[in-house]
Amino acid sequence: MKLCSLVLLFSLTLFVSTAAAAQTPYLYKAKLVQAAPGQLLEAIDLYKAAPALYKGAGDEPPLWLRHSQGDHWDLLLLFPVKSYSEYYSAERVAKRKLQQNAWARLDAAIAWQEDVFVYGPPLDELKTAFASSTFFHVEMFHALASKQAELFKEREMENAYLRVLKRPENFIFVRDQGAAWDLFTIGAYRDLKHFAESAGIPEAEQEAAAKAAGFAAANRIGPYLRTLISSHHDTLAVAIK
Repeated sequence: MKLCSLVLLFSLTLFVSTAAAAQTPYLYKAKLVQAAPGQLLEAIDLYKAAPALYKGAGDEPPLWLRHSQGDHWDLLLLFPVKSYSEYYSAERVAKRKLQQNAWARLDAAIAWQEDVFVYGPPLDELKTAFASSTFFHVEMFHALASKQAELFKEREMENAYLRVLKRPENFIFVRDQGAAWDLFTIGAYRDLKHFAESAGIPEAEQEAAAKAAGFAAANRIGPYLRTLISSHHDTLAVAIK
């Protein structure tokens, strides 16, 4: 009985990972960085100066955000990976090793960092959104046991709700390996005013959109989400120029 339960749990986990990868097909390495005290601007300048290092290793420069309010990290960087086989090819691994000393100054400017490989939207879609946005809303979630697939579905339902209201949808990123959290989303907006416009949407329109998306009501979206998670963190972030 115990063996059967373990096999079932493994199969369910594999199904969730495979389903998420099919709907969020591009692989990224997400890095959260907290700068050492007084060294945030130095860390930003060092990352800005790094494109030549990425190019030398065959890697693409990251898309990145700077924390404004919320969680404790300072920077969120999304490194395009595409696939493990390309990212960890013997040639590219060897090139990265040759550049280790070049990253020493950046390592000295960082107090804490966390990496996670995630499946997310196509790179072109993400680049287009980042190029036209200056303000972002990031939400990170720890799912309750066995609720990972339902949490992913809830995030899709919220996107359907936003679509009806003609609001920007959230980009969904699903953990494959690395940090503890299971999923995070990024909403991209022209500016703070664009982000706040949802407050002016009439209640009747919100109610209709919620029901069309499969929710019981607009004021039940948040409570339903909280039945699926053990914790989550909201962060407001801005583009880095």
